[in-house]
Amino acid sequence: MKIAIGCDHAGYELKEKVKAKMAAAGHEMIDVGTDSNESVDYPKFGHAVGRTVADGSAERGIAICGSGIGISIACNKVPGIRAALCTSTEMAEMCRRHNNANVICMGARMISEELAFAMIDTWMTTEFEGGKHERRINELDDINF
Repeated sequence: MKIAIGCDHAGYELKEKVKAKMAAAGHEMIDVGTDSNESVDYPKFGHAVGRTVADGSAERGIAICGSGIGISIACNKVPGIRAALCTSTEMAEMCRRHNNANVICMGARMISEELAFAMIDTWMTTEFEGGKHERRINELDDINF
């Protein structure tokens, strides 16, 4: 699977570890930056993850910043993106099962590396249930501002 991955400076080290683990599992990683732990602004990188998924270049995305909050907001600014900030494997499961989340976001300063890997594994292997949840996803897509 092609997966976009991006982060700000706070998420850089975790991004590199996640990228290596996912590549070793056979996934094609599209790294949209950042490329160091020098201070950068998260919106640029969250938006890049979202755009890469929305335009079909990647099937899913992973976005990481210090708390996960800002980068998830940036991802969700892109039409067609359903980015979910997760702090547990249960949230990772439910964001796929009920929300068909196409981007998972996390805070490198909030969770352990082990939890990040477990959340991603859960998110990658959980299927969308469809049914009434499909109707709700369509309602989200129909919201116009």
